[in-house]
Amino acid sequence: MKDKIFGVLQRVGRSFMLPIAILPVAGLLLGIGSSFTNATMIETYGLESILGEGTILNALLTIMSSAGNVIFDNLPLIFAVGVAIGMAKKEKEVAALAAMISFFVMHICINAMLEIQGDILADGTIAEHVLDGTITSVCGIQSLQMGVFGGIVVGLGVAALHNRFYKIQLPNALSFFGGSRFVPIISTITYVGVGILMYFVWPYVQEGIYALGGLVTGTGYFGTLIFGIIKRALIPFGLHHVFYLPFWQTAVGGTMEVAGQLVQGGQNIFFAQLADPNTVHFSADATRYFSGEFIFMIFGLPGAALAMYRCARPEKKKQAGGLLLSAALASMMTGITEPIEFSFLFVAPMLFVVQVILAGAAYMIAHILNIAVGLTFSGGFLDLLLFGILQGNDKTSWLLIIPVGVIYFLLYYFIFKFLIQKFNLKTPGREEDDEETKLFTKADYRAKQGATAAGAASQAGDDEKSILITQGLGGKKNISDVDCCATRLRCTVVKPELVSESILKATSPSGIIRKGQGIQIIYGPSVAVIKSNLEDYLETAPNEEYIADEAPEENVAQIRTADKEDGTKNETEDTHTGGKVKKVLCSPVLGEAAEITEASDEAFAGKMMGDGYIVRPEEGMVYAPEDATVSFVFPSKHAVGLLSDDGVEYLIHIGVDTVNLNGEGFEAFVKDGDRVKKGDKLIGFDIKYIKEHAKSDECIIVFTSLQEGEEIRLAKAGAVNALDEAAEIITFN
Repeated sequence: MKDKIFGVLQRVGRSFMLPIAILPVAGLLLGIGSSFTNATMIETYGLESILGEGTILNALLTIMSSAGNVIFDNLPLIFAVGVAIGMAKKEKEVAALAAMISFFVMHICINAMLEIQGDILADGTIAEHVLDGTITSVCGIQSLQMGVFGGIVVGLGVAALHNRFYKIQLPNALSFFGGSRFVPIISTITYVGVGILMYFVWPYVQEGIYALGGLVTGTGYFGTLIFGIIKRALIPFGLHHVFYLPFWQTAVGGTMEVAGQLVQGGQNIFFAQLADPNTVHFSADATRYFSGEFIFMIFGLPGAALAMYRCARPEKKKQAGGLLLSAALASMMTGITEPIEFSFLFVAPMLFVVQVILAGAAYMIAHILNIAVGLTFSGGFLDLLLFGILQGNDKTSWLLIIPVGVIYFLLYYFIFKFLIQKFNLKTPGREEDDEETKLFTKADYRAKQGATAAGAASQAGDDEKSILITQGLGGKKNISDVDCCATRLRCTVVKPELVSESILKATSPSGIIRKGQGIQIIYGPSVAVIKSNLEDYLETAPNEEYIADEAPEENVAQIRTADKEDGTKNETEDTHTGGKVKKVLCSPVLGEAAEITEASDEAFAGKMMGDGYIVRPEEGMVYAPEDATVSFVFPSKHAVGLLSDDGVEYLIHIGVDTVNLNGEGFEAFVKDGDRVKKGDKLIGFDIKYIKEHAKSDECIIVFTSLQEGEEIRLAKAGAVNALDEAAEIITFN
């Protein structure tokens, strides 16, 4: 149960990354626009002729500020769509559309309830008995003040409906509304009910939110310390987004009236004050949830990097230096800390404990010193420049970050150096002589795997990193979900025991996190490209499990594939002889039978889908070779799946690359779920048309439920009539 909860929270946390990714751009527009149109700043620096009201630059900057503002004003809708996209497994664009529709439906239903109950009067004004701030305008609709939570409720709910129904099959009369078209329909109906329900439920939720926020905000500086420690401690689990987002974006992080409007959430309060020319000093109570990050991200962690470099062995300093320098720069400039944190997290956990305590204290120190510097994504120099330096010390007290930062640099440096030397911690550059600073490289792994990995690469025709990641995660069949956040590839697997860290390390990650079925591989900012490449590879990868075994005699990992979707095994041993006939198989087609290794398609010839045989047809008709149930008929009618009465599953595939014909030249006589008798017509096909428009017309019969120790043996090569005995299932068990 805990593992399942972790997997769900991991997916929820990473789904927040899409809407969060727009905030740096919005903040950039708002920050630059507001900073250079601020009347006080213009007057202070004598820039009236360049930036004063009525100038072209002032107009352009005002537009930029408005463009950034509109994003922050509509974050609930952005989160609804973004979370739905992040949580949807396939056809994400449908989930996005359904989320947007559901968002409006939910709020218009809440609006209707408010009017029916007399909370909103006929003239559109709010009744006197309604508490100020509980009703607001959401995309022009007067509704309850749900903030980003409202968007998250829609995003998560629509994603759940989408994943459940996007493949639904309806009766023939309603078939047009089946599949992905059904998702917006069911979502709309559902969120009519949710809107009505929210009218009664949300006021109690709102009270709970205020109470939770008060627990941190009401405990003053100590509450800030606890917030900082918890947030940094959740970094290894990838759940920090789930924790801090409510403090940034909802009433949990406090409320404040800015320019006559009630604003919720620490980050929203800061940007509302940023847009308000009357702001004298930004609220440190609002920025307590992020101002401290500048202290340890720009100063502290680079001090830790220097300590690890100074402690590296002389012969490995150059290699470790390059690794640590890039990690330190990432932390300083962008606030992305995973590269440096994960360089010591797994090899020296006590250093991470120190990091959590010092980082948590930085939040509190910034709060105590009234430092109020905002940010969009993380506490790097770019955000410090925009929302600290350019806003002026009078508004932000940003200058205090420098002396505190210098102290933090020294604290990190000396504490890390002392602990590394005292306990001989294996930080980068301190590995044993026979270990590299990066534990494995692709070349090392491929040398160990020899022909096996090379063969997989040649078969797949895709990049090696994607192949190794797939193998390390236990094969395509073992991977149920793939996504990423800013720095990590986040995967969910079916069987955690099939995951091989030794294979994953061959892809040069910064670290690997395993928690039940949730696997996180840290690659840094390039992870989005890695994820995209992996998804492309998985589209065509064989649907099988991949098991890595150690051979003690050779001390070399021997990779074998097992437990395919079809239950077969890729044989690497010598061809078996003998065996016992388990079942006689009849040909579904009139033509010339041959071994499956002669198939024109490399995937079939390599038995990636399973063992079987082929028939080069002389008649354009496929017959049921035995009594069976039709498992499926492909929409393009070029293939049909059967389940025999004795439990044997197999696929009859007509032609090679015929899926691209989109059903032209085919006629299906059966549909999913039909019962057929031996000799019944299944699919008719035009041999001439297929030969002219596809790679081959050969019919491939693949058995997808063979057990280990079973194979297909051709009983009659050459001419074969439909329903003649053509092959046999041989067992060696």
